Amino acid sequence: MSDDSPVDSRVRVLIVDDSAFMRTALSRMVSSEQGFVVAGTAISGTNALEKIETLDPDVVTLDVDMPGLDGLATLRCIMSRFPRPVIIVSAAAGKHSETALEAMTAGAFDCVHKHLSKESLDVVHIRTDLIAKIRAAVMSRPWHASNVPAKKPPEPAGIENRSTAFTPAVVAIAASTGGPTALQQILPRFPRDFDLPILIVQHMPRGASALAEHLKATCAIPVREASDGEALLPGVAYVAAPGYHMHVARRTSNSQIIICQDSQPRDTLYIPSADVLMESVVEVFGAHSLGVVLTGMGTDGAKGITAIYRCGGFTIGQDEASCAVYGMPRVCAQRGVLSRVAPLDDIVSEILRLTHRRKFA
Repeated sequence: MSDDSPVDSRVRVLIVDDSAFMRTALSRMVSSEQGFVVAGTAISGTNALEKIETLDPDVVTLDVDMPGLDGLATLRCIMSRFPRPVIIVSAAAGKHSETALEAMTAGAFDCVHKHLSKESLDVVHIRTDLIAKIRAAVMSRPWHASNVPAKKPPEPAGIENRSTAFTPAVVAIAASTGGPTALQQILPRFPRDFDLPILIVQHMPRGASALAEHLKATCAIPVREASDGEALLPGVAYVAAPGYHMHVARRTSNSQIIICQDSQPRDTLYIPSADVLMESVVEVFGAHSLGVVLTGMGTDGAKGITAIYRCGGFTIGQDEASCAVYGMPRVCAQRGVLSRVAPLDDIVSEILRLTHRRKFA
């Protein structure tokens, strides 16, 4: 009789923390959730790398402040050698913390603020957040099937004609894991006189609001975090605020296009959601929409890119070789809704070609 044990179907989590108290507390939180199991624990970054190689967990929770190889260095090693969802659980990842931004840039899936004293046994207030983020991480793992070579997306009939006739009015960009680094590489390539608004959804934990400030230091165009109700201006890059959906709307009184921020819908896997942004872009700009999907885990952006493509807009996906995680672009490629697939270094030149600009500032 075959063994139909449910163990293989459970979410296997590796807990990494130098504190014995926290390893125990986090292990209890994870193991108490139906469908989750603690695959193991590790007391240091080096120990974590050894455990990942032998245990192959689905998700890793990782502290930052550890002796020896610290959490951020460990995270970079994980993403380089054993890429998988990593959730930072650390007191250093609090609200407005640069650590959260640095962790997301290095490839973390999300962050949980560990606002606990070493003596406190009250872990209930982070349990809900942690379990929700582990579950979201698992749901975002179609990239686990990335061991199967991706097919080159079909080149739709008439795509060159679409490219020639296409006149963009807005650029909407979706990014997740590895996205901060990708954005740091491409946004400085836009020339000072670029005259289209750029709308960016980068998955970030709530409170990590330093991304726009981090990006604007190296850019010729203005980069800022989006604000609710502000007018959409040409040549400005708007970054969605963590914890809020960003979408665009046209005022009925004067036809002015504005940015709207809210927490609805709440049932999306990510807030902000690239799908929410891009579907609103289609409503306002229609066939003049230009959508770009960059590196990241999961499927967010696929519905939005599909909507842009089907309404006659133009879509660009980052290629597998240049992605930190080839998840979001892969889904779009497999659906056949990418007008172009390009290496990260070529994406801005593709955009400039579509806007009839061939030189960088």
